[in-house]
Amino acid sequence: MANDKSLYTPLETGFSAAGDGPAFVVPGGRTVTYKALADDVGRMANALVKLGIKPGDRVMVQVEKSIENVVLYLATLKTGAVYNPLNTAYMPAELEYFIGDAEPTVIVMPKAQLAKIEKTATANKVSALMDMEADGSGSLVDLARQQPASHVTVPRADDDLACLLYTSGTTGRSKGAMLTHLNLSSNARVLHKVWEFRKGDVLLHALPIFHTHGLFVALHTAFLNGSKMHWLTRFDLDAVLKLLPQSTVMMGVPTFYTRLLGSPAFAKDHCKSMRLFISGSAPLLPETHQEFEARTGMRILERYGMTEAGMITSNPYADGGRIAGSVGYALPGIELRIAEPDGRVLTANEVGVLEMRGPNLFKGYWRNPEKTKEDFRDDGYFITGDLSTMDPDGRVTIVGRAKDLIISGGFNVYPKEIETEINALPGVGESAVLGVPHPDFGEGVIAVITPAAGATPPPEDQIIAALNERLAKFKCPKRVFTLAELPRNAMGKVQKADLRARYGNLFKG
Repeated sequence: MANDKSLYTPLETGFSAAGDGPAFVVPGGRTVTYKALADDVGRMANALVKLGIKPGDRVMVQVEKSIENVVLYLATLKTGAVYNPLNTAYMPAELEYFIGDAEPTVIVMPKAQLAKIEKTATANKVSALMDMEADGSGSLVDLARQQPASHVTVPRADDDLACLLYTSGTTGRSKGAMLTHLNLSSNARVLHKVWEFRKGDVLLHALPIFHTHGLFVALHTAFLNGSKMHWLTRFDLDAVLKLLPQSTVMMGVPTFYTRLLGSPAFAKDHCKSMRLFISGSAPLLPETHQEFEARTGMRILERYGMTEAGMITSNPYADGGRIAGSVGYALPGIELRIAEPDGRVLTANEVGVLEMRGPNLFKGYWRNPEKTKEDFRDDGYFITGDLSTMDPDGRVTIVGRAKDLIISGGFNVYPKEIETEINALPGVGESAVLGVPHPDFGEGVIAVITPAAGATPPPEDQIIAALNERLAKFKCPKRVFTLAELPRNAMGKVQKADLRARYGNLFKG
């Protein structure tokens, strides 16, 4: 259809043009061509239809990174359904909330995980539970292999949902960000252009694919370009060192770069064919930026984005325009301003909350009109919650977060959720969870607790062990400290700034 705005339509056109060119190359394993990828997506789309998927239905996916998982994502788009990826670290207790909120038609997880959520799925009238293992095998792939490759892409409008991604929020409960086909396609085209993707580019893909960075930013730009991807299921230092000389682009979180710099073997020769290193999902320390340039002669390009809007700013592609500590300028088509909480727009170099609007900005929070209204201005600007400054020429620097959010290893961690779990433990009076600088993860999660009246709280190792049973590992505190009382201001509010000052050097040196 001429008015079809499905994100999959331009991707499918690109797949056809790339033909027998390689899409994925797995080290020591298989190569998947673009033609084979398109055929597999068609088969998977037919499998989803056979399971009862209709346009607008949610497909909830919690599986390890695999090419089959990518096929499932693309097939969901192709059928007009809504892809709903979940962090693979989430525990069954956490999944109950997501299943109840998203109300998926189909859930795809490893067989062992499915067994743990079967009752919840039944209670929420989930139509089908299908398994997919880390190696890409499972009942869903078996079903897809029995289907024909031919499938007509379901036309979508700009405003139709493509993905539902959960993000942390001020209530401590994750909120579903509704991302449309226009949100994703507009951002992909802009990034492909501003980062100057070109014929022959090879992407080293070592990111997870359950969030914006690895799923949208990396995959979409590579697909639009018909690029080959070196496909790693996770960041493996030895594998990355081996593949860098065969690649031209790498996208990573700051942890990737600190681990590369931590290897004495990493040298300028590894980067001889590289034209672009990109960092995001968490702040890149200026020291890392500078050390990387000293070691390789290349400057990392830092950008800024969030689940609700994809990428918002980027340092310039031109190497001389990249400044350590800055996230660059608004991407084409995106408007930015710095404002006070009351909405008063600030002038250059004043610290305030960054607000933005553009075609990449999400539709709102899933079934949460109150929170959507709270985070949007009347003129359509979205309140990001990030404290920032803007130079007179529009360059943005993020200086902190208005929302009490921790970003550890590129993942959002909301303290309230963890505090609730800690406070429920016997012997604990109250707790404060915060992030402090960490050389590897950007921020490390720690907790400070007080004893319940007349009681002795559990030792640190027992608290961490208990939390590991209830929460994803990236949320669990790396250290737990006990104080007689938490520091508070005159209004009784816990002063986390005092705690950060006290424990801020915990992971340094």
